[in-house]
Amino acid sequence: MVIFLGAIAAAILLVGCASVGSGNTTSLLTAAGFRARTPQTPKQQELYAALPPYKVEQATVPGKGVFYVYKDANAGVAYIGREAEYQQYKQLCIQQQIAQDYYMAAQMNTVYARGWYGAWGPRAFLW
Repeated sequence: MVIFLGAIAAAILLVGCASVGSGNTTSLLTAAGFRARTPQTPKQQELYAALPPYKVEQATVPGKGVFYVYKDANAGVAYIGREAEYQQYKQLCIQQQIAQDYYMAAQMNTVYARGWYGAWGPRAFLW
């Protein structure tokens, strides 16, 4: 029974990680200081089309340095940031993962607390 509950918790945690990675990425990028840009020129549109969607990519521009780019294909924008913004984004991702882990632990504690009461039965306290 405990192994089964552990497997369910692990599955929920993995699904939660996947949803955080895709659903909240744009809000995390914005909070980290990335700027949303719509490709305007034909050259920008060509570069935008070559980017893989929904993945943060590192790009080096000669004379300008290193940039990080995230392509949001549904919105048609690219989120652009430098090293400092990327480091902030990674920190926000870690903080969000820790918050989810605490939430899952609290949920599991609640489930186990209910199971403890059920083990003794409803009349255990009425001796």
